[in-house]
Amino acid sequence: MKILYHHRTRSKDGQYVHIEEMIGALRELGHEVIIVAPGGADDGAFGSDAGMVASLKRYLPKFIYELAELGYSLVAYRQLATAVRQHRPDCLYERYNLFLPSGIWISRRFKLPMLLEINAPILEERAKYDGVSLKRLGRWSQKYTWCNADRVLPVTRVLADVVASYGVAPERISVIPNGINGNRFKPVSTESAKKALGLQSNLVLGFTGFVREWHGLDKVVDMIAKDPPNSSRTLLIVGDGPARCALEQQAKTLGITERVRFTGIIDRDDVSRYVAAFDIALQPSVVAYASPLKLFEYLALGKAIIGPAQPNIKEILTDGHNAVLFDPVDPASMPQVIDRLCADPLLRQRIAENARRTIAEQKLTWLGNAQKVVELFEQMKRA
Repeated sequence: MKILYHHRTRSKDGQYVHIEEMIGALRELGHEVIIVAPGGADDGAFGSDAGMVASLKRYLPKFIYELAELGYSLVAYRQLATAVRQHRPDCLYERYNLFLPSGIWISRRFKLPMLLEINAPILEERAKYDGVSLKRLGRWSQKYTWCNADRVLPVTRVLADVVASYGVAPERISVIPNGINGNRFKPVSTESAKKALGLQSNLVLGFTGFVREWHGLDKVVDMIAKDPPNSSRTLLIVGDGPARCALEQQAKTLGITERVRFTGIIDRDDVSRYVAAFDIALQPSVVAYASPLKLFEYLALGKAIIGPAQPNIKEILTDGHNAVLFDPVDPASMPQVIDRLCADPLLRQRIAENARRTIAEQKLTWLGNAQKVVELFEQMKRA
């Protein structure tokens, strides 16, 4: 099968991981994938932003930037039309973005079956965190794209409900959560991973990803500061982010700098050797509709996970089985859950063993996701 894959992502971050892994999995299944996308992401280091696009977003008035996004759809349309004429694809797979109706236009013009992957309600997300100037145009764009794709693929059932609220029929919604590439995240013994990092005598609480204030890691730093002087509890943060400076200053003020460590941004292929050193993997606060990539990394490496007891997380994690969940509304709940796991090595072992089995039991791999996508395309072709 020839699959035309369209996206508008230039930053080399979690979005890039999803894109690269899905394309790789589709190709591993033997399908030809033709990519239409902005140039530049492949040239940057992992963790880099969108370059000139990020600068334009930062300095242009919002309404001009949003009109430029919509204007890019004309460029994308021409690129897609050229790719269709040149390669004669069987179908179109698009990663949803706001102000990007070009995939729908191409699907209609060339009668290509279209799947639309949705990772977030971007209009609502941007309105909350960055602000949206052209709100009516943004809502039209989101509704038009969601309602006119043949099938939409939200990453959680919570997000599926948001999609349905725009008028998308339930039978056109298929939930496909994020996944893991088992070749990148093969289990490594915790002991050897700790030794390699000089943490062999520590009880390691770990977090991976882009660190923001709302993650609540300041509560973990406060916990560690209250430990007795001979405590071995250490927080290892694999990544970087805007909350790093505040957390480092907090640790310095509390006199526990040596027990709060940041790796900074590291290459994707190195993530597993750091996560393998975790005794307890932290999935703290998370937006209500997300399917966090770190969660699947923790599961694949067999970590004892703590996470918030909210609907999108409970789609994957079950309290007392493959995780211990805390009340996201109660500020004291996360520290209490961490303390409980720290004090009970048998519970940690049981949770970790069940976590490792979850990937196979729920088929949470990129290869499995690619197979689901292919099956949906085949169903549409037969219809």
